[in-house]
Amino acid sequence: MSTVKVSDDSFETDVLKSAEPVVVDFWAEWCNPCKQIGPHLEEIATEMAGKVKITKVNIDDNPQIPSKYGVRGIPTLMLFQDGQVKSTKVGSLPKGKIVEWIEQAID
Repeated sequence: MSTVKVSDDSFETDVLKSAEPVVVDFWAEWCNPCKQIGPHLEEIATEMAGKVKITKVNIDDNPQIPSKYGVRGIPTLMLFQDGQVKSTKVGSLPKGKIVEWIEQAID
């Protein structure tokens, strides 16, 4: 499974109403650190399929959701579980640290 693109319109269905935990990557095309973690998130989406869903929100195309959740810097990763933000990480992280963060948040 690869990452899922989420929009302002699909956020409620794809993230808030998801039966499994969801990581939301708030990113933009012009953001170099966002480009650095992109491949890591694709790998994690495949490796952790069934445990967690990895989604991406382009903040330039979808300004409502980042504003609602107070996203000030990108990349920002938010882990949602049962419709609530359970954990947040801001900035570029190595793949191992992202996996560690997800596993700690969903346990």
